[in-house]
Amino acid sequence: MEWGSELWDQYDIIDRQTQWGIDLIEKYVKFVKDRTEIEQSYAKQLRTLVKKYSPKRVTKEDQEMKFSQYQAFINILNELNDYAGQREIIAENLIQNIFAQLLKYLHENKQERKMHLLEGRKAQQNLEASFKQLDYAKKRFERDCKEAEKAMQNAERVDNDINATKADVEKAKQQANLRNHMVEESKNEYASQLQKYNKDQNQFYFVEMPHVFNKLQEMDENRIRKLCEAYKMFADTERQVMPIIGKCLDGMTKAAESVNESGDSQVLIEAHKSGFERPGDLEFEDYSQMINRTSSENSIGSLKSESKADHRTIGKSKTKRWPFGKKNKLIVSEDFSHLPPEQRRKKLQQKIEDLNKELQKQVDQSEALDKMKDVYQRNPQMGDPNSLEPRITETNQQIDRLRSEIQKYEIWLADAEAKLVSRNDSFVQYTPHCERSPSLNNNGSHDKESPDTTYSDDSGQEPLVQPSPVSEFDDFEDDLANPIGSSTALYPFDGNSEGTIPMAEGEVLQLIEEDKGDGWTRVRRSDGEEGYVPTSYVKITLNRK
Repeated sequence: MEWGSELWDQYDIIDRQTQWGIDLIEKYVKFVKDRTEIEQSYAKQLRTLVKKYSPKRVTKEDQEMKFSQYQAFINILNELNDYAGQREIIAENLIQNIFAQLLKYLHENKQERKMHLLEGRKAQQNLEASFKQLDYAKKRFERDCKEAEKAMQNAERVDNDINATKADVEKAKQQANLRNHMVEESKNEYASQLQKYNKDQNQFYFVEMPHVFNKLQEMDENRIRKLCEAYKMFADTERQVMPIIGKCLDGMTKAAESVNESGDSQVLIEAHKSGFERPGDLEFEDYSQMINRTSSENSIGSLKSESKADHRTIGKSKTKRWPFGKKNKLIVSEDFSHLPPEQRRKKLQQKIEDLNKELQKQVDQSEALDKMKDVYQRNPQMGDPNSLEPRITETNQQIDRLRSEIQKYEIWLADAEAKLVSRNDSFVQYTPHCERSPSLNNNGSHDKESPDTTYSDDSGQEPLVQPSPVSEFDDFEDDLANPIGSSTALYPFDGNSEGTIPMAEGEVLQLIEEDKGDGWTRVRRSDGEEGYVPTSYVKITLNRK
């Protein structure tokens, strides 16, 4: 069915319908634009979210990256960033494939509609002009007929008048004949214009306007098809990226499934394992021995003196606490001696590995420079060989420096491993009753430089050290207590804190007071200097009773 035959008399309806179709396209174009802005805003907010929670720099050395749970979170952020990229692709495709195309088609559709309506208006104007000519011819014919009728009546009246002359009669007849002739001419003109108008009207209603209406119908149907394609493309635009979005979601699921709780626990152990042994059991302190000892010596003065000294010792032991109080920063040494033995060994191994990688890079660069120099020597036109000498010299210096560094760290590593072996052997040979292991810090890790050192992690932060025993205990008194055994230093100790004394590895000291559970042991040098040392740094031997 065609508009030209079925709606031949509904010009206004067709005009409104085609205009409504254009308005609908304009509305859909605005809808697509708003949807695009929503997608762009959504993608921007997702990227902002990812940036907010992503680490500034992600390196393999970061402690957090060693945990599967954190790696999974980083992977989820990366997948979410890719997901945001797909939302941006949707917005871009909506703009390019729908918004821009429909906007261009809308302009063309308006121009085509305007052209067809102008063509119909022109045909209507032609028909109106033809009707005006017909109406003019008709009115002229009507006027001439009336004039001719008057002329005939006048001629008859003059012919019947007895007083009229012959000349008057002839003149009246001639006038009547002239009017009749004019009537014939206007009649022929009217007939001709009527025929022409009927032809024009038939052309207008059966050819010209149906053609215009059919063109408008074709244009409107094309518009509908275009709009239908845009509707489908609206869905296909998102459907095209669904496989990639699905991969992003699968990546998030895979990241979640990659979390290994036992593996993370093992990572924590490997990162913070100190290598120390657990503290041994506290021994029973028999204070009744001093009564028996003083009775056998039969000396009241000695009893009072020793009782006073023992009383001071007991008072000190009662006031001592588990050594985790005020924390001071510990100086980080180049050989990592501030770390526990196990952590020190791992740090040294990692340092040697990094230096070896850097050394390999420098060696490769040196070989490349040597090859380039050889090429320049054989082909002087390619470059001056002497220009490479400064770089070759600098590279060789770097290689020598790195090899020296590696040798230095290897010596430290061998020393650390030897101490670990020695430490393990000493604990095997040690009497369980007198055994003293390194104390645990408040993070559950063992200390090396002093038993009250707290380590946060391997992220590069400086370890924290607890206060020396003197901040927790009373000052030593002038009366010297009798030694109850000896202690041999397993590790060197600086004794920088107040109330502690330094000792060298292998040094033998007098044991004055055993560890009361706080990780410190009171010792005395041969020169009479007394102080506290870490229990984990000495091997204790008690006097036989």
